[in-house]
Amino acid sequence: MEQEKSQPYRPLVLTSIADVRKWRLSCTLANKTVGLVPTMGALHQGHLSLIKQSLKNNGATIISIFVNPSQFAPNEDLDAYPRTVEDDISLVSQLSDTHAGLETKVDVVFLPNVKEMYPSGIPLDVSQQSGAFVSVLGLSEMLEGKTRPNFFRGVATVVSKFFIIVTPTRAYFGQKDYQQSLVIRRMVKDLLFDIEIVVCDIYRDDSGLALSSRNKYLDGPTVEMSTNIYRMLKHGKDLYEQQNITSVAELQKQMMAVIQPFVDDGAMKVDYISINDKDTLEELTEIDTNKGGCITCAIYVTNSSDDNVTRLIDNILL
Repeated sequence: MEQEKSQPYRPLVLTSIADVRKWRLSCTLANKTVGLVPTMGALHQGHLSLIKQSLKNNGATIISIFVNPSQFAPNEDLDAYPRTVEDDISLVSQLSDTHAGLETKVDVVFLPNVKEMYPSGIPLDVSQQSGAFVSVLGLSEMLEGKTRPNFFRGVATVVSKFFIIVTPTRAYFGQKDYQQSLVIRRMVKDLLFDIEIVVCDIYRDDSGLALSSRNKYLDGPTVEMSTNIYRMLKHGKDLYEQQNITSVAELQKQMMAVIQPFVDDGAMKVDYISINDKDTLEELTEIDTNKGGCITCAIYVTNSSDDNVTRLIDNILL
């Protein structure tokens, strides 16, 4: 008699809040800690590094895949945002680690639809929105908040919903979205969520380019050009740490020189290059060597093949 072949592992895929809550109760009854990794899908190695950290830290891990409409403005790329759900599930199915001497895998992929997450509806036009939203004032208005004024309200709202649904022990975010990580930490503190926020290092490819789902928009030459964004940030860090340059204006000038040829060619456009306090995001004019700071940037890059424009963000800590 032939032995049946074992089926490849696949996490439980849940689409309803009620089912996630039932699963979460089973974790409580089994005395398991729960790690949550919120994503918008189009997973890459950066996401997988967050998931691997959760597998090390917790008895159970759940990831969410939800392209959140409330963090997109009407003129942004909500419809075009890459959606690769089956590939995403296949990727996370292959992950495993060990926690407390037991093998851990991704237990659940939560795939809610917009109606499940926004029962009152969510038009993209903010003036038409109604209902409950979460705003984290004081950290949301600068940097990304200047270009995308409702972005962090959307992020804080949807993340708070996931926290309420899942009640995780820990939740995992990447440092690439540095401002977002500060917003989430403040929200957790001020709204009294009993959740540990874990911020993991930026995952970069061999060239230094920070991995992002939006990198899928870039053609080959633009990927190569975009590696100069990290080269610029690293140059600023080296000037500060090796040459003791603490003047923000001087650092910005010398960093800008790294990418100026691409700006002159029209292949890059700078949204901002900013040096900020690591905790408050206050813009600095002089860096306190006892505190350091954070260099953040947002750069528009244009494909040579199709003139498609993509906005990339990155940062480096001093």
